[in-house]
Amino acid sequence: MTKVSNFVMGLSLVLGSAACGGKKPPPAPPPPPAPVVEAKAEPAPPPPPPAPKHATATMAGTAKYKAVKGTVEFKETPDGIEVTANLEGLKKGDHGFHIHEKGDCSAPDAMSAGGHFNPTNMKHGAPDADEHHEGDMGNITAEKDGKATKTFTLKGATLGDGDTSIAGKGFIIHAKADDMKTQPTGNAGDRVACGTITLDAAK
Repeated sequence: MTKVSNFVMGLSLVLGSAACGGKKPPPAPPPPPAPVVEAKAEPAPPPPPPAPKHATATMAGTAKYKAVKGTVEFKETPDGIEVTANLEGLKKGDHGFHIHEKGDCSAPDAMSAGGHFNPTNMKHGAPDADEHHEGDMGNITAEKDGKATKTFTLKGATLGDGDTSIAGKGFIIHAKADDMKTQPTGNAGDRVACGTITLDAAK
């Protein structure tokens, strides 16, 4: 083979290698991973407020006044305890009614309920007087048919714990009107019905 032929062959190899591009380009790098966004935990909702306490006194007539009966309901409100009395079998007219210190109605005349509920050692008086027992409620009026209803707010007492709680206390209806001045009972006469204030499910 001549020198010219060798030269041509070598040139061909060089040109062929150049035509093929030499080394392949490096592969493109993969795209960066998407940033991880942590989900924020939703704050827990506040717990619901406790249901208002509710209590009931189921009234039963004493030995001399067996016809008297009814219910007195007590419900906590922001302004005090809402009291709703529904009674029957009473003599027409006004009747004193009070919370008493014991929830014991076992005596025939309900004297087992003790005196008026009076944890702050006040004098007896009208429920809106500056000085009165926490158990003083004034009067409830019975119509000719013997039925009496009344709803009002009792202030200064609670249905919870502590000295001002009326839960477990007695509720008394009297034969006569409370004059709201005679100490310590208001001269309201016999106890005609008694019930124990018993906490129950909120309504």
